Amino acid sequence: MINFENVSMEYRNGTAAVNNVTLKIEDGEFVFLVGHSGAGKTTLTKLMICEERVSSGKLEVNGYHLEKIHSWSIPKLRRTMGVVFQDFKLFDKMTVYENVAFAMRVVGAKPSLIRKRVPFFLDVVGLSLKADSFPNELSGGEQQRVAFARALVNNPHTVIADEPTGNVDVDLTEDIMELLLKINKLGKTVIVVTHDMNIVNSYKKRVVRIEQGEIVSDKTGGDFEQ
Repeated sequence: MINFENVSMEYRNGTAAVNNVTLKIEDGEFVFLVGHSGAGKTTLTKLMICEERVSSGKLEVNGYHLEKIHSWSIPKLRRTMGVVFQDFKLFDKMTVYENVAFAMRVVGAKPSLIRKRVPFFLDVVGLSLKADSFPNELSGGEQQRVAFARALVNNPHTVIADEPTGNVDVDLTEDIMELLLKINKLGKTVIVVTHDMNIVNSYKKRVVRIEQGEIVSDKTGGDFEQ
């Protein structure tokens, strides 16, 4: 569960990025987080992974209370979350298999578990036949699927996709969204950060809109304006 209670976050210069946000996302939900550029979407994401810290209020993520979390607990928190960034952050000199396995090695997973889980999640994202390929041999959509496999391989509770369809065509957008729905059906909480309301209106899911650091609407279904 993710639970914001009157959360605010200010930068050192006094600029308020998030203002008194209250928001609860239950385990297994699929949620779109929408808003214009600079609205506060990215800051909310950074707060959830403890890249930024809460200035006031309470924030619980997957059992961790982030307003008082110790620095040594942050890696444990992040293991409960899989984040897919817009730039994918793949290692150019590692194969697809090695890129995904790396996420397990850094948390000390046993080699036997790596050999079991990596092929499984490559199959989930449809890349079993690309295991030995390098990122520069893949299309943009395939690289993104590697990023999804890497985000999933440590069995996180929550998957956050930051603008997952920002740089792809219509057909690939549909493929990515179907993959996210598939991930959700695996029991994962899925949060999709986007400004593309065409996608949002195509899927009747919960939509949380943030503007100027505040939650201005939170509803499911319907047609939403740009």
